[in-house]
Amino acid sequence: MSSTPFVAAGEPSDLVEEVRAAFAETYGVEPALVTRAPGRVNLIGEHTDYNRGLVLPVALPHATFAAVALRDDDQVRIGSLEQDEPWTGGPDALSSATGWAAYAAGVVWALGEAGIPVPGVDLLVHGTVPLGAGLSSSAALECSVALAVCAAVGVPVDRQLLIDACIRAETEVAGAPTGGMDQTVSLRASSGAALLIDFDEGTSEPVALPLEEAGLALLVTDTRVKHALVDGGYAERRADCEAAADALGVPSLRQATLSSVSAMTDDRVRRRATHIVTEIERVRETVTALAAQDWDEVGRIFRASHASMRDDFEISCAELDVAVATAVEAGAVGARMTGGGFGGSSIALVPVDRVDAVVRAIDVAFVAAGFGPPAHLLASPGPAAELVWPAP
Repeated sequence: MSSTPFVAAGEPSDLVEEVRAAFAETYGVEPALVTRAPGRVNLIGEHTDYNRGLVLPVALPHATFAAVALRDDDQVRIGSLEQDEPWTGGPDALSSATGWAAYAAGVVWALGEAGIPVPGVDLLVHGTVPLGAGLSSSAALECSVALAVCAAVGVPVDRQLLIDACIRAETEVAGAPTGGMDQTVSLRASSGAALLIDFDEGTSEPVALPLEEAGLALLVTDTRVKHALVDGGYAERRADCEAAADALGVPSLRQATLSSVSAMTDDRVRRRATHIVTEIERVRETVTALAAQDWDEVGRIFRASHASMRDDFEISCAELDVAVATAVEAGAVGARMTGGGFGGSSIALVPVDRVDAVVRAIDVAFVAAGFGPPAHLLASPGPAAELVWPAP
């Protein structure tokens, strides 16, 4: 498809062997098993999850692998090929872990809180999901650890329990006020499909994404502007949404109407709510367009979504705006920023024969604007978290 050096997802078998070998070197024993959990890119539905709305994410081929072995004591050791030193602590330290280890230690804590008998464990993780790119490297880490620990202790896998534990780890231990989309798609995705998640009904269902037969590709551009969900911007947007729901007298903005939102007098809160209400409708429109394979309509919706996030929700940045506008000018059917915002990535729906041209155009535009070089990856919809070694 392209001669451009994309960020590689890696060959799963190679990554399994790499993490197994690193585990043995780090801890002096072989792991009992290895799991894999994907990152995600969101097609449409930004900041709608915590507003009890609709989202439509896709699981990436890029993933985190977790190797695990049980210990004879109650200590937990968590290592990463991306970090210098393992984190070590007892049961009382799990909920107070900080930094990258909070996402993994928090999962072990949350599983215990959910009634899973978790003994001491050694864990080693390694991933190919770009960090800080808005592609949910945190949820990939959480879900791989959750699945690995449950498999190691022989507990039947209850995916909703794992989703809930991973959300608790992220919100209560890591301190990121996210809404649950990332963990849900990482644990419930289907190959070749997006996942329609309804946070009001508590349901999810696959939505076919026949990109190959349409001659299209999903191009993700990582602006390399790092975003962190524990920064204040995300929490401020969530607080604005809650304030809007309170002002409208509804449980969440899922129940709000555009006419009622338009009558609000607080300009900032009105614009925040306008994005949520219109974005939820754009998810519905996208599902309808995909069923009809109306790709031009999907492109139009992408463009409208980006304008809403840029102008009403104010979570875009100069790099994202350039990536989106340039992709469309260079031949993408549509493009938008994706993820929590304040940096991170854009996603573009691109004819396969235009991928190289779009990538080159974005790279040139970034140089002209004085930005650092972006990175690119192709998002082929992949499977949910799974046990990958030993073969199930």
